[in-house]
Amino acid sequence: MRRWTSALALAGAVLLGATGCAPPGGTDGDLTDDWALVGEPTVFTPAAETCHSADFSETVYLSSYAPVECAGSHRLETVHVGTFAGAAAGADKPPAAGSAEFGTAYAECDSRARGFLGADWRTGRLWLGVAVPSTRGWAAGARWFRCDVTELSNVEENGEPVTRTASLKGALGEAGPLRLGCYGATLDRNRTIDRMSRLECSARHNTEFAGVWRAPATLKYPTVDRDWQPFYDGCYTVAARFVGVSQSTVRFRTGVVTLPGGRNDWTAGNRGVRCYLWVSDGAFTRSLKGAGSTGLPVRTG
Repeated sequence: MRRWTSALALAGAVLLGATGCAPPGGTDGDLTDDWALVGEPTVFTPAAETCHSADFSETVYLSSYAPVECAGSHRLETVHVGTFAGAAAGADKPPAAGSAEFGTAYAECDSRARGFLGADWRTGRLWLGVAVPSTRGWAAGARWFRCDVTELSNVEENGEPVTRTASLKGALGEAGPLRLGCYGATLDRNRTIDRMSRLECSARHNTEFAGVWRAPATLKYPTVDRDWQPFYDGCYTVAARFVGVSQSTVRFRTGVVTLPGGRNDWTAGNRGVRCYLWVSDGAFTRSLKGAGSTGLPVRTG
């Protein structure tokens, strides 16, 4: 619009000279040297620590960017905005999930989310996503990536996004309803866990969240039974540390439930695996954190 206005002004100056009329008072007759220079156009960059009423999208468009107050209803919160650099910045399109450049962005988001929330986001009913600019925005010079967190109704049974009315900042820094805790797990007819109903740890339960195991970057996503063994081994390590028992005896004391993210999350760079203690016929009425060998004895049956 400003370029159009300037063009009209210039056309008026030419017409003025052609008719031989005197310039208006207070001017020098050269209208083109009295306009302030227009600044360089800026590239759209989303803001950090903002909330959004829409659900997560892998691509962010300026046309749909509409942050809302975190005290109002929202379903997503941006905890950090980073910048692609190096080879990624010189590419002709945004890095795709599965690329090394996207993995670097995911790792930065993971770290920044931990600082924003007060703990690893996987210790709560939360999910982390990394969004990038549209191809048109990238062509215009956008090189940012956005780190978004959303609350889920649960993380064990394909939970749905939850509408919030408060920021997640510091939400995992202390005990609260967002943090994972104790459960009553039930088995299906194939004797595999099919439900994990959340319970207070003071109620009778047989399952408890023990922590997060970081899988090696080289480990592939599990698709057949033998692929799961490293995940069990990793979660047994987490369980032993959580309860305070030896690595050599933990397998005789409890089973484990291992819960990596979905395949898309794994491709994006999420190597954090949620680990749970599980004793099928357990009837615990307290948390087993630090319970030691007396709280979780060796099972002989």
